[in-house]
Amino acid sequence: MACTLLILASNSVLAQDIQVLSWWKSASEHKAVEVLSTRLRQENIVWHDVVIPSGGMEVSVALKNRVLAGSAPDIAQLKGPLIGEWFAQGLLSEFKPIPTTPKDIGNLTGKWDKQLFPTVGELVRPNGHLVAVPLGIHRMNTLFYNRRVFDQLGLRTPETWEDFNQAANKLLQKGIVPLAQSSEPWQVASLFETLVLSESSPEFYRRAFVKKDPSAFTDIRFGRALMRLRMLKKMMPHPLKEISWMDAAKMVTKGDAGMVMMGDFAKGEMNASGLTTDVDFACAAAPNTSNYHLYSVDTLVMLTNSALRPEVADKIAQIAISTTVQTDYNVIKGSISVLRNADQIRMDSCARNSWKVFSRGSTAQAPSLVNDMATDSLSKDAILAEVVQFFNKDALSIADTQRRLATIMRSLPKNKSGKMR
Repeated sequence: MACTLLILASNSVLAQDIQVLSWWKSASEHKAVEVLSTRLRQENIVWHDVVIPSGGMEVSVALKNRVLAGSAPDIAQLKGPLIGEWFAQGLLSEFKPIPTTPKDIGNLTGKWDKQLFPTVGELVRPNGHLVAVPLGIHRMNTLFYNRRVFDQLGLRTPETWEDFNQAANKLLQKGIVPLAQSSEPWQVASLFETLVLSESSPEFYRRAFVKKDPSAFTDIRFGRALMRLRMLKKMMPHPLKEISWMDAAKMVTKGDAGMVMMGDFAKGEMNASGLTTDVDFACAAAPNTSNYHLYSVDTLVMLTNSALRPEVADKIAQIAISTTVQTDYNVIKGSISVLRNADQIRMDSCARNSWKVFSRGSTAQAPSLVNDMATDSLSKDAILAEVVQFFNKDALSIADTQRRLATIMRSLPKNKSGKMR
């Protein structure tokens, strides 16, 4: 009885409604968030979604507007270098997770630097200050294909571009679109960053998109990625329309398309619709990228002028990186845990491979440009604009596009930190 009263008293102290600004809108994203929000409700912390459905950049703009208007949300989705930039401006508060049970002491809480992958730990602790809570790691260079269609046609998993082209030709012969794709700019750019990685290496990728070295953009490897993008366009639906990433994934699961290159959040959506990995669909690394991990890390931040009480924020942080929440959240989301000692028992083949490659460290990792992991928003937008224009206008030459990008890079500010992101 005394223990029950103590728990109730603890919950009443933590009791608070929190407002969370994000771009999570799909079925799988909602189910994944429900894992965290359900656990928080047990502590009398009630999560209220404020969803900006159009995506990450719009969330950043909406967040800035609300901060300027004095109506900042309590928690917001913020990613990559923006975390450090917002903290440097005094807009983010620190999390200081505290143990609530003896089991927590010396385990997860207070030892994030040992529990998190180094890349994640560096991301959420700019200058040693814990200002973001990591939820999961997505692999963007993932190829999904319809397992049943591939089996019927005797096709093997495309590991190289030669494999991919052979599969694409057989799919075309059967009247099936080889590659599902949207003309939505961020999806085109997402495909392209995977192609840059497939034609080079994580080191070259960072040289281009993190260091913004002009010579990288005129390099033959960057030119090959542009050529590959143009070649793949012939394997996409005609006419190419602007559809959501969820609909692009559905094209594959319905058999309207054989393959799609997408972040592994697509797997979460396929699973949420009742389909099973390795039965209805399968996944592998995009051609020539099996040893690389093009990553995006989901993170939450706490705004300085929000009404969120510190002890509530600390409890949110503690719960978010608990082994149970990490496992349940990432199984649904399609991502992998941010914990180095993650529970692999419930990981499917796609997740285990993602976790294995990411575990190799920085030599295998490349930060997603499209998902705000590589550089500032100005640089990202400038690069994406040129890539999308090249994709849409067949008359534009590869050489001219490379020269324009190199010129733009010379005019952009360099990253203040020389560290790899």
